[in-house]
Amino acid sequence: MCKSAALEVPSVHASLVANGLPQWFAFYTVPRHEKHIARHLDLREIAYFLPLYRAQRRWKNGLNVSLELPLFPNYIFVHVDRCGRGRVLEVPGVLSIVGARQPSPLSEIEIESLRVGLKFRKFEPHPYLVTGEKVRIKSGPLAGLAGVLLRNEDNCRAVVTVEQIMRSVAIDVGLDELEAMSPLSIA
Repeated sequence: MCKSAALEVPSVHASLVANGLPQWFAFYTVPRHEKHIARHLDLREIAYFLPLYRAQRRWKNGLNVSLELPLFPNYIFVHVDRCGRGRVLEVPGVLSIVGARQPSPLSEIEIESLRVGLKFRKFEPHPYLVTGEKVRIKSGPLAGLAGVLLRNEDNCRAVVTVEQIMRSVAIDVGLDELEAMSPLSIA
């Protein structure tokens, strides 16, 4: 049985945790074990959310296959109370719970938005990009140009610099046209 001392904390969020109400947490998993972990959670009757997307792959033998892959590789979202977190960590393939010093619950609204949105939109993973990050345009007529991401919205603005003439230009591009530059590729 899980026992814990409830602390007097003024925030609503903290009171939910102290009362032991179930919340959504992200758990980090062994690579490519998310579906296996989901089956274990099913057997243990623990509520979880594993968003999947459909991808086409070509095997070495030339066969085209359609796969369902995790939208967030190495993560599974689990709805548990304070005591239930330990039960999840006992599942083979679960490495840790996400949070710096203590587990950080996710917003119910974020999880529900993802659940509903996946039914109506096409989703696929994309590298995490932040404003100020060095990016490269990977497709379209400007493919190959490098710059800095200014705005991360539906249409991004990247500032591309031509070093030889010491001039820059701002370009509106789609988020799907950008890729993060690795630190080794920055010249």
